[in-house]
Amino acid sequence: MGKGGDPAEGRVGGRRPGGAVLGSRPGRPVRIPSTSRSQRDAARALVSAATVAERTVPWLRVAAAYAWRLILVGVVVYGIFAILGRFHLIAVALFLALVITSVLHPVADVLDRVMPRSLSVAVALVGSIVLLLGLLALVGNVVAGETAQLASQFRGGIHRIELWLQNPPFRLSPGKLSDLQRQVTDYLGRHRANLLSSALSGLGRAIELITGAVLALFSSVFFIHSGERLWDWVSEELLPKRAAPVWDRAGRVAWNTFAGYTRGIIIVAATNAVLVGVALLALRVPLALPLALLEFFAAFIPLVGSPVALAVATVVALAGRGPLTAAAVIVLIIVIGQIEGHVLHPLVMSWAVRLHPLVVALSVIAGSIVAGVIGAVVAVPFVSVAWAVLRTLRTAPT
Repeated sequence: MGKGGDPAEGRVGGRRPGGAVLGSRPGRPVRIPSTSRSQRDAARALVSAATVAERTVPWLRVAAAYAWRLILVGVVVYGIFAILGRFHLIAVALFLALVITSVLHPVADVLDRVMPRSLSVAVALVGSIVLLLGLLALVGNVVAGETAQLASQFRGGIHRIELWLQNPPFRLSPGKLSDLQRQVTDYLGRHRANLLSSALSGLGRAIELITGAVLALFSSVFFIHSGERLWDWVSEELLPKRAAPVWDRAGRVAWNTFAGYTRGIIIVAATNAVLVGVALLALRVPLALPLALLEFFAAFIPLVGSPVALAVATVVALAGRGPLTAAAVIVLIIVIGQIEGHVLHPLVMSWAVRLHPLVVALSVIAGSIVAGVIGAVVAVPFVSVAWAVLRTLRTAPT
């Protein structure tokens, strides 16, 4: 167009021929504020000092990082045990229910092939209760039938123990033994009221025990019948969606570890009880069957329970049959300990996490300090399950 044309003529995309945008200010160079040489040297010195500190005490940083994490874990564990301590009856009942489930779930699965699930669960539970009550009735009949004979044997056995204590290396005089018997009699006479109150409190404990057993049976019915569905509901409803797959995997590993440990320790305990019963019957030790049953239940406390039960058998053998039979029982303790430690545990406990004997010993002692006999029984399976879960979470895909 001519001179009277559009003033935008000669622009390209709203720009003047020189390239500047209309309405914009001319660009100016931006200068970074310069730092003095002393400031640069000070910055280098700080970086160098930090680097030197990291090189000289790296263990301190690592220790501090682990320390606060361990403190946090300790607080959580303490809170869990505090809660379980307040509701110990429920916690013990649920633990017993899990034990019953781990033993009877395979039996119910086998019966489920020929009968409905509900009926198979009922048959497994009722059959196990009848078997246990029958065993206890048999032990009671044996003890009742041998009462008169046992009384005479123990009177003679106590006399033999007194004669044995009068010989080297003890050399206790008959007067000291009589004084000891008199002190025991006086103690029982003075503390008769305390013993009576202890018996009454024991009655309350027995009521708690019955309540816990009923709750354990009630819970085990649902665990055996539909435990898989219960766990699926927990995974879907209570766990975060993103964390559910990992924790589902950890939960299944925990259950497999617990079930493997429980079945393994039952097999070990039953084998020990059979060996002890056969040996005591062969040695004609009184109360052989009750002592074998005591060995079965004591074997659930690793490293400690079996020697304690066999020590009781040694005392009974000493009182009932004399020192030679007691020495034979001591040899029995050593042989059964070797069989249990080198044959049964490596063979049977391959189903569960195998812990170092030092870890087992520390777990049993710590559990007994925290919760007595129950803590000693629960400690090792608890540590095994915790270790299996930690390994699973550490290797689980994120």
